[in-house]
Amino acid sequence: LCSYIKARGDFELAGACYPEVHMEAKDMVEDIKNLKHKVECGAEHLISQLFFDNEVFYKFQDMARCAGIDVPIAAGIMPVTNTKQIQRMVSMCGASLPANFSRIMQKYENNPEALRDAGIAYAIQQIVDLIAHGVDGIHLYTMNNPYVAGKITEAIGSLL
Repeated sequence: LCSYIKARGDFELAGACYPEVHMEAKDMVEDIKNLKHKVECGAEHLISQLFFDNEVFYKFQDMARCAGIDVPIAAGIMPVTNTKQIQRMVSMCGASLPANFSRIMQKYENNPEALRDAGIAYAIQQIVDLIAHGVDGIHLYTMNNPYVAGKITEAIGSLL
């Protein structure tokens, strides 16, 4: 697809990547090989699928760099605003839920406002850590929720 688009115009292409392995790949090695091919075909930067454990992202990023993938990789962060939404997203992309994140969901699953605020706080912690580690960018999956976007940008504005 990247080659096809590049052959038809001067487009800047972003490609998706999966810190926890694309669900159709047999393993991380195959997934990284496919990602390298995507970059070789014209993807100029990458945006990761959502993840909830920064260590998973850092390991993925290291593997990509070792494979010669040198384009910027933005970290995809999705603040949890409700339990059903996150369960659906996790089942679609294969992201794992760390124990501390699962405890937050369980504690506040029956209190929507508290779950939203805890999800925003968790996302902010992730972003602060990612920025401190020099991540190439943050892609915020807000699911068209301006309240969430506003709270997070307000909290991290001075870090950028």
